[in-house]
Amino acid sequence: MSEHTKTDGLPQQCVPVEEKLAKGKIACNACPVLCQISEGRTGACDRYANQAGVLIRVDPVVFLRRSPDGAGAQLVAFDTNHEFASDLLQSNEVFVTGVGSSTTYPDYKPAPFIVSSQVAGVDMVTVVTEGIFSYCSLKVKIDTDRFLGAEQANVRCEGEVVGHITTAEYGSQMLSLGGVHHLTGGSKKEGRITMDMMMALGNKQAVEFMIDGGSRLVIQAGKAPVVNGVEEQRMRVGCGSAAIGIFAKQFCGVADEVVVVDDHITGVLTEHQAGRCLDMRPSGIQMNGRKSTPGRYFQVANSGTGWGGTDIADPLSIIEGWDADRAWPGLRLLMTSTTGEHASWYVLDDGLKPLEQAMPPEVREVVERIGENCEPSLSTVLFLGGAGGSLRAGVTENPVLLTRAIKKAWVNVTCGGAPAYVWPGGGITVMVDVMRMPDNSFGTVPTPAIVAPIEFSMSMDNYRALGGHMAHVRTLEEALRRGAGHNDGASLSLQWQTAHPANVWPLGSPPMLG
Repeated sequence: MSEHTKTDGLPQQCVPVEEKLAKGKIACNACPVLCQISEGRTGACDRYANQAGVLIRVDPVVFLRRSPDGAGAQLVAFDTNHEFASDLLQSNEVFVTGVGSSTTYPDYKPAPFIVSSQVAGVDMVTVVTEGIFSYCSLKVKIDTDRFLGAEQANVRCEGEVVGHITTAEYGSQMLSLGGVHHLTGGSKKEGRITMDMMMALGNKQAVEFMIDGGSRLVIQAGKAPVVNGVEEQRMRVGCGSAAIGIFAKQFCGVADEVVVVDDHITGVLTEHQAGRCLDMRPSGIQMNGRKSTPGRYFQVANSGTGWGGTDIADPLSIIEGWDADRAWPGLRLLMTSTTGEHASWYVLDDGLKPLEQAMPPEVREVVERIGENCEPSLSTVLFLGGAGGSLRAGVTENPVLLTRAIKKAWVNVTCGGAPAYVWPGGGITVMVDVMRMPDNSFGTVPTPAIVAPIEFSMSMDNYRALGGHMAHVRTLEEALRRGAGHNDGASLSLQWQTAHPANVWPLGSPPMLG
């Protein structure tokens, strides 16, 4: 259903003579592709279409309602929504998001929506647009101890390299996906697959990956990861040493020794400071691995999908032996993982050999307590994009003033109404949790690049001081009734959604410029 020209990025009014519009086609200049669209067809991005000779935006612009009235999303056309909207115009109860709003391309024109409102007696402005992001990536946090792959290992989607494994964090494996080098620095196929993958993950859809030398992985924001076909259940309560410290009092008296197996730091109770403080008798256990501090061992096994994120299936394999001068027949040994998913109970025989036995109920209760303290295993997808480039021209004629004002917290930055973290340093590098954004917030253009919403909210005085496009400021009522302030020719529809309950309302009263 898609078609587009091979224009080189010239604005619509500068299309060469040989590429003038054919009969029945209309031009779209929402991105550098400059599609010429036949009736009944969509452009290359599937975001704009020719409907009976009129350029329409396929996706609706999302407006947020602050009032949590429980109503579902409702689609309303701009040219018929005045009566519907008039009941909602109560101070700052409505927020225009960048979702579906269109872009500033070519970037000298003002943002699609520059909306005024009043909050607590302060005149406010929100500048709303969709950014075309080539410099963008996804940071994915996967709550699991399972071995996914070595740090820096390539992550593949449909056979193409689309990212890599980065440094693990406490209880989580981390991926970096997408980025400008995969979008534009490789083959066309790599760029297309990277773009489609990023849009799907950003829009909370499931995507399958294969990690070189590691696991097959299915990721979906807000869902448990699936590793090698098995859905993960728990995020560890802590490393092996932490688990020893947390539950030492509960272990004491029901076990003589406890080993919490962990890929990073395996804990041994009687050697650990917690066991010493409880005056526990040293067991004489001798562990594999590299001893760090008392009761804490590194590298007891290789990384893997077994006990505690290691490659072992038999926990006794990490025990070298027992000191006969300290250990005793009848010694009670618990071995467990950091999530409690694996646990075994042993008693030493006369030859100081551990024999597995049925776990006593009081010990099982502590193991279940470990599991109870584990959080559900989830996949978290964060969108990271560089907004420090040309889209700032849609806000002000002097872009650096916007950057400086954001860094001084005079401007509130949101993405689809969700709070965005702005990284320190130069430029406007924003990061946002896609689960807090409206559904289907992300789109693409075949350059290839990601299209994502972004909003800048500030006081009217601040906007004027930034050299903002004051002639294009529209009241909220005008925006609801008329649509895009600069009238780019596309017919738009409107969708109401209730704001995410975890998000701070985007409109506030930022400090004045100093």
